Amino acid sequence: MTYVVTEACIKCKYTDCVEVCPVDCFYEGENMLVIHPDECIDCGVCEPECPADAIKPDTEPGLEKWLEVNTEYAKSWPNITQKKDAPPDAKEFEGVEGKFEKYFSKEPGAGD
Repeated sequence: MTYVVTEACIKCKYTDCVEVCPVDCFYEGENMLVIHPDECIDCGVCEPECPADAIKPDTEPGLEKWLEVNTEYAKSWPNITQKKDAPPDAKEFEGVEGKFEKYFSKEPGAGD
């Protein structure tokens, strides 16, 4: 098992989770974070820290797509280990459906 970041992170990109991760397995895209599944130690400390409820165990049904997204982009996006300010409009995107199709960016973020 590993944890994955889901669509709920897109355009919200809160980074509370990266601060508590003991193995620094988060990677930053332009408008979301992902978890490297080979680095995640399944401790679960990140899950309750996410204000957008975007982090889920990959054992939940229907998360296969998100495991693929996390795996793919963790290979090319920069590592992030320190909390940053959320985007100014993050609250407006909380709970919005269909964010992957509308807003997902393949572009990397800045990292640390």
